Order: sequence, then C-alpha cells, then structure tokens
Amino acid sequence: MTLFWLITVVLVLIAAAIFIVPMLYGKTQDDIASRDELNKAFFKDRIDELEEETSEGLVSNQGELVSELQQSLLDDVPVHTDQQKTAVSTAMLIPGLILLVGVCYGMYFSVGNLDKVESWQQTVAQLPELSKRLMDEQSADPLSDAEMNDLTLALRTRLHDNPNDATGWLLLGRIGMANRDADTAQGAMKRAYALEPGNPEVQLSYAQTLMLIGDPAKSDYARQLLRSVIKQDHTNIRAMSLLAFDSFERGDYPQAVSYWTMMKKMIGEDDPRAKMLGRSIERAQAQITQVSKQAAIPTKTVSVKVELGSSVNLPTQGLVIISVHSADGAPMPVAARRMPLSQFPLMLTLSDSDSMIPERLMSSLPNMIVKARIDTDGNVMTKKGDWYGQSDVISLGGSTNVVIDKQY
Repeated sequence: MTLFWLITVVLVLIAAAIFIVPMLYGKTQDDIASRDELNKAFFKDRIDELEEETSEGLVSNQGELVSELQQSLLDDVPVHTDQQKTAVSTAMLIPGLILLVGVCYGMYFSVGNLDKVESWQQTVAQLPELSKRLMDEQSADPLSDAEMNDLTLALRTRLHDNPNDATGWLLLGRIGMANRDADTAQGAMKRAYALEPGNPEVQLSYAQTLMLIGDPAKSDYARQLLRSVIKQDHTNIRAMSLLAFDSFERGDYPQAVSYWTMMKKMIGEDDPRAKMLGRSIERAQAQITQVSKQAAIPTKTVSVKVELGSSVNLPTQGLVIISVHSADGAPMPVAARRMPLSQFPLMLTLSDSDSMIPERLMSSLPNMIVKARIDTDGNVMTKKGDWYGQSDVISLGGSTNVVIDKQY
C-alpha cells in the first residue's frame, strides 16, 4: 500500500503544478500595446469614412478634420509606457489547491473500493499461514469455507505474479479437489505437471484428479502416471493404493488383491492400516469367488434404459451412477455401477456382480427400485443441483426405464 500512496501523491502534485504554474507565470498583459492597436484601427476607419464623405460632397474641410483626429490620437497616448502584470497572491491559490486535493481523494474514496483492495492485500499476506494449515492433515483447526476462498484468492494472485510456480499450482489443484471444483483441480494439476513432469508428488496428485473425473480415457492416462511413480519408487504406498482401488472399481479383483497384499507387506502387521488392508483383500477375494460362482450358475438380472430429460443441462464431464435399492426406497444401494457420460439413452444390465457387499446380493431382492444420477466430481455423496431419476418398483429379472429429469 505504501507504493500506492506514493503514486497518488505524485499524481496530485502533477495536477497541482498544472493548476499553479499558469497562474503564477502567465503571459504578461500589455495594456498600452493593446490600446495603441485599438486607436490605430479607429483612426484608419475614420480616415476611410472622411474620404468617402468628401467624395460624396458632404465634407469640405477634410484636412482640418484629419488634423483634429490626429491630435486626439496623440492626446490618448499615456505618459508611462511600462507594461502591467496581473499579480496572483498565495491566498488566492490555497483554496484552489485544497479543492483539487479534496476532489481527487474524495472521488477515489467514493468509487475506488479501497476497503476491498486492503482486504485483498491482507488476504495475500496470510498465504503462508493458510497454506501451512491446509497441508497439516492433523491440524486441530481446519480451514473454514471462507478461509478456503481466501486461500484460493491469495494463491491465484501469487500465481499471476509467478506463473511458473509448480508448487503453487499443485496447492491450487488440491484446493479445487477439496472444494469439489473439477475444472479448477484439473487445470491447476495439468499446469503443475507441465512445469515439473518428473515430480512424483505432482504425478500422484494429477493422477488422482484424473481418476475422480471419471473419464475412461483420462483414467487410462492416470494409471500410466501411477505406474511411472512406482517405477521411480517401488515403495510408494499412495500410488499402489490408488491403483488398487482403481482395479477394484474396474472389476479386476486379482490385481487389486496383488496391490493390497504388497502394501500390507511393506507397512507391516503392526501398522494400524494393516487391518483395513486385510478387510479390503477379503472383500476382493469374496468378489473373485462370487464371479467364479456366477460363471457356473446363471444369475437373474435387471435390464435398465436410462434417458435424459429435455430440461437437463448435461455437464461437460462426469459420470452416471446407476444404483439398485430395496423397494422401500432405502437410500443405501444394494448394487451400483458407474458409467461415463456419453450419448443417451444408456442401455445396461445389472446383476449380482454389481452388488455392493457379498453378504447382500442384488438377487436377494424380489422387488427393487432403480435410480440414476449425474455426478460431476466422483463423490458418491449427492449434492444440491445433481440431476437424478428413479423407476417404479420392479421385480427381479424385469426391465425398466429411468428418466433423469429431477434435481436435488
């Protein structure tokens, strides 16, 4: 702000100089010369009139009249011929200067949004503190929504001044993920990766962002990034965890078991995460067993056709979540499948392989409801503004149409 005030003072001084200089050093007023010019013009006009009147016979003593006119012209010449200069006192300038300064600063304070500029500068100054709190996952004082917005503003200001700061772009991408802003997260992570493509931390974060978007083509690229991280560091738990969950989501249960088993060996049985990994392995092995049984025994299915309502504004990216619920409308799905946004209508068949838990298969429901929801950030929780639709109650083995035309 110091620089701002210095600049305003300089500008006001320039305006004051433009106001004062002409008044103090203006052109000297020569009243004598002006009167002489006026008398000469009057004398010439009167001579012309006398010549015209003489030619018309109205005047017979032209010589006498010319002599009188010359004498009167000489009588009008002043004795003192010094030039006069109009004096401007300091007392006359002070009110004008006060008015000039008052108008300049008054207009700025009125329409210049000085309070917003000061708030912006204070927010930028808090960037180190807010960044530290965001990166501290065990902090007892997490950032509020307002502080997250302040951090985003401060980061964007810093990145505007220093666009090659890969760490800043990485942090902005993580903020976008935390705020469920897929566009900001993807754009920032992509910029960070372009600046430091060999940085494992950047590769991990960029891959995680691409996986959350739900685009199959981008998910393939995310897997390539994660494998590149593992090539550089064979003990990178985060990369293995992302690949394991991705394999499980795609139905590649043996690969998921392989990754989780390697992770469990690396962290050891004493690590608190070992129990969670053990449960994940058991769940994947149960899916493998279930798939084997389904290959031998035909299972009942449900055919679903998903259509889009005419009033729905389809987002540029995201996915469609199709879920099966019990006939009483319980919010917890029994089976579900994710599909990328593509040309509607979508045609699919749900079976026990889409069940959420092995202990409760879709085929255990004699009657059910099918729901479809457009998701934009990969988060399983619904949020305000999501488009959805649901079917009537149908029986196992039947088919139904679901029209997405409602909003939460």
